[in-house]
Amino acid sequence: QVQLIESGGGAVQAGGSLTLSCAVVEGVYPMYVMGWFRQIPGKDRECVAAIAPNGEETYYLESVEGRFTISRDNAKSTVLLQMSSLKPEDTADYYCAARLAYYSRTYYTRQSDYDYWGQGTHVTVSS
Repeated sequence: QVQLIESGGGAVQAGGSLTLSCAVVEGVYPMYVMGWFRQIPGKDRECVAAIAPNGEETYYLESVEGRFTISRDNAKSTVLLQMSSLKPEDTADYYCAARLAYYSRTYYTRQSDYDYWGQGTHVTVSS
């Protein structure tokens, strides 16, 4: 079984930075596609970033590209989401997700493609 544990959420002012961390417990971590999703009240859950098992192929939501960076450390079984130049509209619950992949360059952006989810961590960005 696989468990994902997020941490690093909090409150920051607009323009600030925050880094979210996701630790993977159990499973064959180097084989997992990892993603970060967020849930904004009144909106559908959306993928903000994803990374392939090889740590090179990545995806970013258009509204966060250039401000957010996803990275992974397979030796430590962790994935990070570094967020900078934060805006009030980034306020949301952020979730880490994982799915086993058989090819190192694969990543997914649909919620339905992921099998494992963390409990979520809240980020508030104030004006």
